[in-house]
Amino acid sequence: MLISQRTKTDRLDDQLRAAEAATEHLFQRVMDDAGERLSTIRRMGKTEQIDRLLGAGAYADAAFALLNIELPNWKVRRLVLENGEWLCSLSCRAYLPIELDDTAEARHAVLSLALLMALLEARRRNGTELISVSAEAALGPPVHLCCDNFGR
Repeated sequence: MLISQRTKTDRLDDQLRAAEAATEHLFQRVMDDAGERLSTIRRMGKTEQIDRLLGAGAYADAAFALLNIELPNWKVRRLVLENGEWLCSLSCRAYLPIELDDTAEARHAVLSLALLMALLEARRRNGTELISVSAEAALGPPVHLCCDNFGR
């Protein structure tokens, strides 16, 4: 019998999908799910803008700021309101025609939640979902190779 395991990010995505409004608590959950990189950025004081925006209730602006800090290579490719839902498409290759681009997309009636859900999808595609082991523990210490041409 095959049992599928749901990641923490999958459960968070379900919570965002079911939410009727953005809250500071949901944003904190998304930020906590980001892992060590965002924690380091937070300790350096570089998330103060996001904290101020959340305190002011500017959730869409906070989502844009979070995207810019956490995944700077990903940009908003498309943001459209269709049939009462926001469609948010993020891309790290916006120079490609949209048909060829591998976008991270999400839909939600609330703009900031659509942005956060697309951010979670971009994390998946970027391979930056929360992983509990460090890269060195998983891969071992770095290997140094000699690239001299001894075949001359």
